[in-house]
Parts: sequence; structure tokens; C-alpha cells
Amino acid sequence: MAMLRTLTGLAVIAVIINAAMATTYTVGSPNGGWDTSTNLAQWAAAQNFTVGDSLAFSYASNHDVVEVPKTDYDSCTSTNSIQTYSGGNTIIPLSSPGKRYFMCGTFGHCSQGMKVEIDTLAATTPPATALAPSPHKLPDSVLPW
Repeated sequence: MAMLRTLTGLAVIAVIINAAMATTYTVGSPNGGWDTSTNLAQWAAAQNFTVGDSLAFSYASNHDVVEVPKTDYDSCTSTNSIQTYSGGNTIIPLSSPGKRYFMCGTFGHCSQGMKVEIDTLAATTPPATALAPSPHKLPDSVLPW
């Protein structure tokens, strides 16, 4: 029973540590942002996104953030948008593994490079370590009975 409590405690600690290690990525930073002058594909390729992380989009009022399916991303159309965000500051949690596609819905901006593909990897938890035997317990072979 004590072993089960110990393992459960270790699992809870691993989850807490993983949550605490989540990162919020400001899209395009540190040398750019959500705009037409930043190489967003290069920026995304340099990041390692994992479940639990978030994307922070900061942008001017003439921009927005539109999440779209891959076909719309490839053709720079927002016909089948999944979600549209406006207001200048948008935080998007990366809650599941897989690819997501974002673009600016302002006419012409996507074709000028204002789009980004995000590949989110599953969060990894540290492997459970086997507990070492207590140094005070004698092996059965040396017990007198």
C-alpha cells in the first residue's frame, strides 16, 4: 500500500512539473511578430511545441488570427475557418498533439507570408524510476528464520 501511495505521489509530481514547464511562445519573437515582415515558417521551425504550451499572438488592428484547415492554409483562403481571433492579443493553448494552421485573414497578408504551421508534440513525462530497496532492510538470505 505504501508503494502505491509513493508511485501515485510521484505521478502527481510529474504532472505538476510538466504543467509548470509549459511555455508561452510569442509568435515571431524575439526579432519579429505576427506581421508580414517576419519569416514565420523559420520561426516555427526553430521551436519545440508540446502539449500544454501556448501561442501568444500580438498584432495591430489591421490584422487578425484565423485558424484554418491545411487546404485553406495552403491556398491562403479562410473559407472554412475553424476559429477567428481579433483584438490585438490572442493566447491559444496547444492542448493536443498535431498540426495546426494559422493565417491572417486580411486580404493579401497570408500570401505575403503571414501564416504559420504549428506542430505540437505530445508532452512527455519523465519515466517512473524504480525505488531502491531500503538500505536498512536485510535481504531474506541473511534473516535468521
